[in-house]
Amino acid sequence: MTDARQSKTDHPAPRRPTKQRATGSSTAPTTSKAGGVAPDDPSPRAPTASRLLKEQGILVEAENHFAQFGFEGASLENIAAAIGISRHNLLYYFPNKEALYQRVLDDVLTQWLAGMEDLSHSDDPQQALRRYIRAKLQYSRVRPQGAKVFSKEVIAGAPRYGQAITDRVGPLLKTEVRTFERWAREGRIAKVNFTHLMFIIWSVTQAYAEQEAQFALLLGKPALTERDYDKAEELIVRMVLSALAPDAVG
Repeated sequence: MTDARQSKTDHPAPRRPTKQRATGSSTAPTTSKAGGVAPDDPSPRAPTASRLLKEQGILVEAENHFAQFGFEGASLENIAAAIGISRHNLLYYFPNKEALYQRVLDDVLTQWLAGMEDLSHSDDPQQALRRYIRAKLQYSRVRPQGAKVFSKEVIAGAPRYGQAITDRVGPLLKTEVRTFERWAREGRIAKVNFTHLMFIIWSVTQAYAEQEAQFALLLGKPALTERDYDKAEELIVRMVLSALAPDAVG
């Protein structure tokens, strides 16, 4: 005969399911590492218009400070104060100075590279080069501070942005060189060292941002005018096209 107490021990009664308190949903919300409640949808939300506007204001002022003081000399406190917010508030938009600096350089490089893709899609070397040189001078005229930030980083050896330059500029430069080589094979331009041709175009157009104050001083005016940039464009285009004339190089 089986002992009732033994049977009760060997076969415990099943536990009753615990009832969850009603919370308005079938599952409890997960908690993020930061301590807040994670949203049901894991995809990030698009930034609001007000946030984008605030970020743009921070980026403009940061560009001015990095151009004047470099990465080491610029401070988040001064950047924040210049737009009337606290350093703590600025960190809500950009977590540290490195992130802000990288974002400024990303924006600068995106605009700087804009004309390179257009160059490779043209079948008219003269018109393509004229548009490219005009775009580079326009960039130097309307965004000199950005050009200076980029220049300071490169002159320092690109310690914080070298990989981005390699990854973003390198492939486009190779594409442009192949375009020049195709034009040369077709007899449209002379064959020269096209990589160094691009370096020369970059250098001379960039100078109108980096040395604008010196050029204006020597011209006896407070700043270069649009007419000055037009004259520079005319001369640079003439020099480049003369060097690339099919009969210019034997």
